[in-house]
Amino acid sequence: MVEYLVDFVLVAVLVIGLTATMGVLANAIGINVFGGKKKSAFVDQSQKTQVGWKKVKRS
Repeated sequence: MVEYLVDFVLVAVLVIGLTATMGVLANAIGINVFGGKKKSAFVDQSQKTQVGWKKVKRS
């Protein structure tokens, strides 16, 4: 029974880990291949919005 649980946990960790890794890789490939000229549209808009904001001091 212990062997079954160990195998089950190992397979579960591998399936979840591979799924998460494939999702991140697919997202990165999609952005780089299909992003076109608007890859950084959200970053650019955030920077435009934050022009003139005061910097917050970190302690």
